Amino acid sequence: MKEYGRDEAILRMNILGKEKRPFVFLIDYKQEISYIEEPQNIASSEWLYDLNGFTNIPVMQVDDRVVEWNIEPIPYTQYKDSFSNVMKHLRRGNTYLVNLTCMTPVSTNLSLSEIFFRTKAKYKVYLKDRFVVFSPEIFIQIKDGFIHSYPMKGTIDAALPDACTRILEDEKEAAEHATIVDLIRNDVSRYSRNVEVQRYRYVEELQTNDGVILQVSSEISGELDSGYRTHLGDILFSLLPAGSVTGAPKNKTLEIIGESENYERGFYTGVTGYFDGTDMDSAVLIRFLEQRGNGLFFKSGGGITAKSDCRSEYEEMIQKVYVPIY
Repeated sequence: MKEYGRDEAILRMNILGKEKRPFVFLIDYKQEISYIEEPQNIASSEWLYDLNGFTNIPVMQVDDRVVEWNIEPIPYTQYKDSFSNVMKHLRRGNTYLVNLTCMTPVSTNLSLSEIFFRTKAKYKVYLKDRFVVFSPEIFIQIKDGFIHSYPMKGTIDAALPDACTRILEDEKEAAEHATIVDLIRNDVSRYSRNVEVQRYRYVEELQTNDGVILQVSSEISGELDSGYRTHLGDILFSLLPAGSVTGAPKNKTLEIIGESENYERGFYTGVTGYFDGTDMDSAVLIRFLEQRGNGLFFKSGGGITAKSDCRSEYEEMIQKVYVPIY
């Protein structure tokens, strides 16, 4: 597969969009590497995808083995060092919200491709010997001349008493969600008009191998101009990286993330999606399992605000290390 830099990727998307030629895309967090291919040119032996029903999955038999899934969370002290650096910037007013992430070593009896076939998620991607992602989070959808974004912020174990009420009434979670909605609304307004929040802080259930969790999302929409397909690349890249996995204000927060995290995100928290010749659908690359050498590492995290508690954020990061196999 050919790798494209940022400017090349924008140009290729614009050309394919103008010509109404379908394509699938993968873009990394820093927008340094992109894969943009027409579906007929994608080898399913190298790149598998199921993007909200748009798929190249071959028919395969899935066995019924019991899934072994063991994690080794990083030490709390290591997480606390990164958290403390973020809090320093929050106290200084350099940022209002930082999405802090880390890597968790994982062991399982399944290969990356087996995980891809057995997981259940709205958006799934497998890149041979590199990673598998099973994301529940929509990035943007473009349909009938309108653009929609669905930032996801707020997670809680559904088994907790009054879980839905607790997550919606949590002041820290509410402030974090409001910040991201405001950021995404501003991002969307760059290429659209009549931007509005269609739904605010609605709750969805997600099934995992370790039970049900609740996630809080909002829906933001705007109207595009009639020639939007000729600059699909410009529209998409103007929104990157996704606000829900960075923070606000975005540029300064990106610097803080770079000095606080002890690893490279790579494709984690990038985006994937497709253009079918008419409309576009895409997802944020979260719930992400990566192969490094002979080891597997799950990347996860959460939003940090001035009201965050280090231990609670550490536990949330661990809670997100799951596979949706049930």
